[in-house]
Order: sequence, then structure tokens, then C-alpha cells
Amino acid sequence: MAIPVRWRAARLRTQGAGADARRRSWNRIKRYGPIYALFVPVLAYFAIFHYAPMVGVIIAFKDYNFREGIFGSDWAGLKHFRRFIENGDFWIIFRNTLVLAFYRLLFGFPAPILFALLIHEMRFARWKRIIQTVSYLPHFVSWVVVYALMYNFFSENGLVNALLKGAAGHTLPFLSSADYFRTMFVGSAIWKEIGWNAIIFLAALTRVDPELHEASAMDGANRFRRLWHITLPGIGSVIGIMFILSLGGILSVSFEQILVMINPQVSSVAEVVDYYVYRVGLLNTNNYSYATAVGLFRSVIALALVLIANRLAKKFDEEGGIW
Repeated sequence: MAIPVRWRAARLRTQGAGADARRRSWNRIKRYGPIYALFVPVLAYFAIFHYAPMVGVIIAFKDYNFREGIFGSDWAGLKHFRRFIENGDFWIIFRNTLVLAFYRLLFGFPAPILFALLIHEMRFARWKRIIQTVSYLPHFVSWVVVYALMYNFFSENGLVNALLKGAAGHTLPFLSSADYFRTMFVGSAIWKEIGWNAIIFLAALTRVDPELHEASAMDGANRFRRLWHITLPGIGSVIGIMFILSLGGILSVSFEQILVMINPQVSSVAEVVDYYVYRVGLLNTNNYSYATAVGLFRSVIALALVLIANRLAKKFDEEGGIW
């Protein structure tokens, strides 16, 4: 059967368009080849250390045996998921994780925004650079060193308790009491990361048009009104994106921080999901499948929170979501 002339013409046009698109893509690759080459190590890092290990998630559905390996071990189905759902201790630990994550989000997320706004409003450039540099430094200090500083200040014989004893005649168990643990946990996290987390907000503040501030000042708007009606809306999309990213790690409460701060006196409020996975998966023998199931459960909930937050961010601001 002969193909109509118009069909052949349409097919030739389609093939020509496809060839042109491939040619443009190849020209773009040749033009930006060095930039793509710079991206290769990043792609390899995520492929090797983030995506390849996801194959190990399968042991959450197996009775993993080291001799048999991941694929040779017997299937267990949802046995390990039912085990931690029926385990009363897990829900206490899950509650601890949510409470600590909520406190870090409530107090830790606005802190770098406020800090960036304060630095941005400073008039003396020299002091601005000094404060920025000093605020970045704690980010590069390990949690072991941070806890050593906390111990020197807040332990029973530390500087704060020495001053408190001299003023009030008594001391407070800042590091060994469940009543103070959450405050110490969130406060130390804010102190360590506030300068580093403020970098992206400081960069976003440079996008705000200064002419808007000048025009509003001529109309009689004070500094607070300019901040509320111009500066914050100008960085609203960045705040939305950072909030979504924060929700993605809301259940991954800093494991290193918990590891150095936990002790038997505060374990009732300090043990979180990550530490629980470490304890039952590595410190106890042959619990790899159970620990993997707990970690996968946490990751699924975190993914759901990210999707919900992204949907809400898109409703408030079209540029506020990640995708």
C-alpha cells in the first residue's frame, strides 16, 4: 500500500526536526563540555554513596543473615515492620524524635533568617564582615569539641554553675537532667549552625531591589514596615524552599549531637530514631533487618512531609516549591 504524499512529507519533517534537536543538543554539550565535566564527580558521588546503597533496603523485608547475603537471605515480608509497630518503646522514641525535631524547626529555622536580617541591616561593612566570619566558625567544629565546651560551661563544676552557686547558692543539672536536655540540645544546635545557615538568606537579600526601600522610605515607611512588606516578601521563595528542605530532614535529628550528649539520666527524652537504629542494629547482634525497617519507615514519613510541604508552599507562592 503506497504511503500518501502528505504522510511522507510529515514524516520527513518529523525526522528533520529530530535531527535538528539532536544537533542542537550535541552543540550544547560541546559548548558547555567543561561545565558538564565538573558535574561528573558530583554525579558519581551521589550515584555511589546515595543511590547504590539503596539496594540494601531490601533487607528490611528479609531475615538477613550475613553468611547468606542480601539476596540469599529468607524473605520475611512485613514481619519487622509489625515488630516495631507493636513495640511500645519505638513509639516513645518516635515521639522524642518528633518533639526534638519540632523544637529545632520552631526555634532553629527562624534563627538564621533573623540573624541574616540583622547583618543585612548593619551599616558598617567592616563589622558586618567580622561578625559573619565569627558566626561561621562553629559550623566547622565537631560535635565532640562543642560538647567539651558545653561541659566546661554547664557541668556541675562548670562556669555557669559556679556563677549560679555564687549568686543563688545552688547549681542546676543542665547536662544530666531530662528537664534541661531539650533546651541544651536546641540551643547548642542553633549556636553551631546559625551563621552557616544564614549564608543563603544573606545571598537572597541581595536580590531585593534597594529602590523599593528608597521609595517606601520617601512615603514615610519606617524600617520595620520596609522589612515586613519588602524584605521578607522578597526572600519568601527562598524561605519556602529552605523550609521544605528542613522538613525533609526533620526526622533525621542530628545523630552526632545525640551520640555525644546522651547519658542514662536523659535517655528517656534523648533517644531518637537514628540512635535507636544504631543501638539495635549495630550494638545488638543480628538485628540488621529490624533496624533497616525502622530506618525505612522514618524515610517514608519524611518523604510524605516533604511532598505535603511542597504542595503547601506552591499554594502560597508559585516560586516557593522545589518542583
